[in-house]
Formats: sequence, C-alpha cells, structure tokens
Amino acid sequence: MSDDSTGRHVLPKDLMEMQLGQIDLLMAMYAPDDAISIRDDSMSRVEELRSWCESDDTVPPPAVNPPSVNLRLTLTLSDCDGDESKAPLPLQLDISVPIVLPAGEDSSTNSLTEPPKVKIRAVQPEWMSRADVARLNDEIPDEDLLTAIEHVKEAALAQLEQSQAEQSTSDVAAGTAPEPLVRVWFYFPSISTRAKRDDLIDNAPRYGLTGFLLAGKPGVMCLEGGARAIDDYMRFIKTESWGDIPPQHKKVSERYREAGAGAGGISRAFADMREITDVLGERRGERANRNDMKALEAWLNQHGVGGAFSKILI
Repeated sequence: MSDDSTGRHVLPKDLMEMQLGQIDLLMAMYAPDDAISIRDDSMSRVEELRSWCESDDTVPPPAVNPPSVNLRLTLTLSDCDGDESKAPLPLQLDISVPIVLPAGEDSSTNSLTEPPKVKIRAVQPEWMSRADVARLNDEIPDEDLLTAIEHVKEAALAQLEQSQAEQSTSDVAAGTAPEPLVRVWFYFPSISTRAKRDDLIDNAPRYGLTGFLLAGKPGVMCLEGGARAIDDYMRFIKTESWGDIPPQHKKVSERYREAGAGAGGISRAFADMREITDVLGERRGERANRNDMKALEAWLNQHGVGGAFSKILI
C-alpha cells in the first residue's frame, strides 16, 4: 500500500468502501438541505478513491495528507418551547473520516475488520461556552456515526434548553421581558469590502439577530430580532467595527421596519445570519458587482418576505 508523508498506509479496499459508504450516507441525508459541506480537494480525493475501489487495480492511489476526509455538518436546534419568534440555532460539527491505517499498520500486518472510527467534534457556537463545548465533545459516545451525531444534537439541545430556562428565570427576577420581534431592512448604495461584510455577518449572533446580507450595488441587509438589539448592533457596527472607515464609505439607511400587529406579531423568516451574494442570479457591471434585482425579488418571495421588496428598492 502507498505511504503518505508520515509513513502510514491507505486503507485496504474493503475498509475504504466502508468509509466511502459513510461519506455517501452523510451527503445523501444532509446535502439536500445544504447542511453539509466538503472541500473541493476532499471531494476530488473521494472520487479518486471511489474509482480505485471500483477498479481491478490492486495498487491504491498515492496517500496524501491529511489522512482523512473532512466534512462540516450544520445541525439546527429548534427552540425548546416552540416559540416561532426565536430562530433555530446552528451547531456545527467537524467530521473526520480516516482513509489510512493506524500508525504502525500496513497491508501485510493489518488485522482490522472494521475501518478506523469516524471522529466528530463540535465547533463552539456563539450561544455555548467553551467549557460546555469541551464537555459535549468529551461525552460523544463511541458508537456508530449516526448515533453519535444524534447524541450530540440531543445533548446540545438539552444545554440550550437549560440556558434558556436560566435566562428566563434571570429576566423574571430582573423584571424584564423579551422584546417583540421586528424585521428591519437596510439599503446600501454599495458594499463590497470583505472585512465590512464579514463584520456584519459575524457580529449579528452576539445580538441574537438573524437575516441576510446581499453585497454589491446596491446592497441590502435584513435583520430580525429585538428593536433594541438591532439598534445596538448597528451602533456597534458604525462606531466600533467600522470606526476607522471614512463616513462616505459606510453609508447605510433604514428603509422599512416590520413589527407585526396583534399579540402574535411576526415570526422569523431566517434561521441564521448569512451572506447571499454568491447565490443570487447573474451579477452585472464592469466589476460584476451589480446585483440582479429580479433574482432578489424571487428569492425573497421564496422566503415569504417578498412584500418588502417594493418598500426597499422601489
């Protein structure tokens, strides 16, 4: 068997087929919801190994680092009390599928009847402490892949429910009540700087906000959350995150605010805060930075918020 730079050997065909089968299972289960991702180089490696397994060739393709195929799975944890105004929270898992034998093993001495265990590690989300994530990772059972994933989801959901219960108790003790949900739409004449865009996305979870950002000309941002939280977030963005940017480069205006009517108010339309620039239609202009507004309108309609389009851009 071929060695990688650490002297380890590619799995035999029968064990490799089991590992590829686990990858195929994950992709079949989660890819339709865009919940799982794999890098292009890892996918190329998977296809190379698959071709080898399906061939009569007894010589495997050269082993390369890393000695595993790495995927990222995003689980969605729904609010424990069924409150639709609270967005489901994401929990990302790094999944590592070994494609080489353990150190010291080779094809002549290998006695394994099962492939090496797939490794799972939770990535710390904004809503969970480092200690809680460490405890969650320590308690992942040595079971089959799907059982382990389900355990992580249930344990994280239990942690979320406990945190929400503690927060609710704290709010009652402090005499405060959760703010009603609002949806606020912002317009940018232009927004393209990567650092500015990243700041808008990365800081939103700290304020409990969901929505989206469409960069380019023009730019559009939607934020869902408490009115005070949105105002605090925008103040932070303008004064601290973008504090060193000239005023003429950080023009943004609020175009429309939805608060809903009646006791029910409005519900969140978006599960997280994300950038949608690369998923909408064809970009035009000399620098391919002019957005396709028809594509945006169709996308908003798909998410049940198409009525806002005319209020933002017309």
